[in-house]
Amino acid sequence: MTDSDTETISVAEISDGPGGVGTEDPGTTVELPVVDILTGRGFITGKSGSGKSNTASVMIENLLSSNFPVLIVDTDGEYYGLKQEFELLHAGADDECDIQVSPEHAERLATLALEQNVPIILDVSGYLDDAAADELVTEVAKHLFAKEKKLKKPFLMLIEECHEYIPEKGGMDEAGKMLIKIGKRGRKHGLGVVGISQRPADVKKDFITQCDWLVWHRLTWRNDTKVVGRILGSEYADAIEDMGNGEGFLVTDWSESIRRVQFHKKQTFDAGATPGLDDFERPDLKSVDGDLVSDLKEISDEKARRESEIADLKQELEKKEAKIRQLERELEEARDLSRMADQFAQAMFQKAEAPYRGGSGRNLNRPEEKQAALGEYNQSAGEPSDEDVAAATANADAEAADDASELQAASDTPPRPLLEAPDGPPWPTHGFGHLEDTTASGSDDEFDFESEMGDFEPADLQPAPGAQDRRDVVDRMTAVVGALSDVHHGMLQHYRERHVSDPVTAHVAAGETADQHLAYGRNRPLRRAGFIRHAGRGIYEYALPDLVRDEYDDLLDPDELAETVAAIEAAFLDEADEVADSDAVADAADGTADGAELLSDGDAGGDE
Repeated sequence: MTDSDTETISVAEISDGPGGVGTEDPGTTVELPVVDILTGRGFITGKSGSGKSNTASVMIENLLSSNFPVLIVDTDGEYYGLKQEFELLHAGADDECDIQVSPEHAERLATLALEQNVPIILDVSGYLDDAAADELVTEVAKHLFAKEKKLKKPFLMLIEECHEYIPEKGGMDEAGKMLIKIGKRGRKHGLGVVGISQRPADVKKDFITQCDWLVWHRLTWRNDTKVVGRILGSEYADAIEDMGNGEGFLVTDWSESIRRVQFHKKQTFDAGATPGLDDFERPDLKSVDGDLVSDLKEISDEKARRESEIADLKQELEKKEAKIRQLERELEEARDLSRMADQFAQAMFQKAEAPYRGGSGRNLNRPEEKQAALGEYNQSAGEPSDEDVAAATANADAEAADDASELQAASDTPPRPLLEAPDGPPWPTHGFGHLEDTTASGSDDEFDFESEMGDFEPADLQPAPGAQDRRDVVDRMTAVVGALSDVHHGMLQHYRERHVSDPVTAHVAAGETADQHLAYGRNRPLRRAGFIRHAGRGIYEYALPDLVRDEYDDLLDPDELAETVAAIEAAFLDEADEVADSDAVADAADGTADGAELLSDGDAGGDE
């Protein structure tokens, strides 16, 4: 047996009073074996002010004086007074600490404590987040346990307010589980643990009953004295209520008796004492080696660098996500335009095949008839001439320039009230000023009444197309409407209700944002399909009735026109709107007939 195995520390004297049944006389010095304190399991309890923290400090002062390092988990910030006499590393979250630490410092702290014999106060009282404090305690305990399996060096870990980590009721978190593991298996590796609590009833009983040594200071709460009665006996439960400050029952495995003792008063500054009326000055505290702190600061600097990099990466990620959202919007718009182009081409073929225009009346919704029509068209049309290509290119450039000028005009023009349509039909009559369309209303392929019909009068023409022919037009235009998205339907419904409006207002009415570029982009398919037309200065008007009238060369009477328009509008109107607007559709037909003369005089140039 070596001298270190028999080394002891003096912490108290035998006290005279009820409950003390030891064989030693009062005033006899109490010696505790260092190795059993360092490697065993201890428990110190007592109500606030009874002296439990003083007892723990007296033991630590004696251990430090003998050059035995310890690690204190300080939950109330009351152990820094030890620095008055000893060089300890005060690590925590406050500016008063030697170093601010986090779980990243845990392994380095364990190394300093076990391999470099640096006493450490792990002050968790300054952490605002309990989870962060618990994680720090957990990681430090894990690394101490792991290193002690190899080092097997006597070392003590002291835990203040241990009931917060190993409660009697409720589940334990990772920190509590790790402390229980040290209590059960740490001794054979040389790692001891001491728990301190003012509420023994709240501490897990499995921990208390397995402790090698215990100190019971004054307790008065009934539940706590019951714990004393169950462990020590009823006579001790009665006597413990009258204990003086610093007085307690000492129970150890290496002594056969329960001793009533008076612990010495700590020699260092009592940072946990209740403040009195007298002013006091904080004593000069010893500082730790600068190289030691700088070593820990490197870990803090590395953590700060990583956090800065993470912040930069998050900012870059947000920018990329914003770009992705923008590209997705543009892709959605492109898909809308692609669907519209396909449906519009289909509609043009069907228009060319309409029986009242001299076609065979084929249904181009059927794949075989559509393919046959395309074959006939390609065979008859042949390769386009250079003039055709140049004209098509010029037309596309003009349309793109027109879109850009409309958007620029909307951006540069101050907000002003929308045009109000006059009382009457749900689509505007032709009394409003329109931009002149640059395309001619006729073409070489259109039927010329004067040259082909001779002296025939309009009354001699065949009757207007029947219901079946109108159904063809309804089906074709309904297919175009069906190719549009719900947003387009909402915008189209808005134009129908307001008669005249602007793309941004229509876009918002459809439940979307006020993004100007997106609004004009989604407005474009409606205009190209002929459902709306430009009325000047970024304003558009509803044009579906006029589009239907043009499809039949103005051969439908008002009732037939209203019926056809209503059938097409059903593809984008809500059911409730269809019922509510049935009367308005009939009125619209009359308004369309009344405006026919205005159409022929004012809009001979056609629609945009």
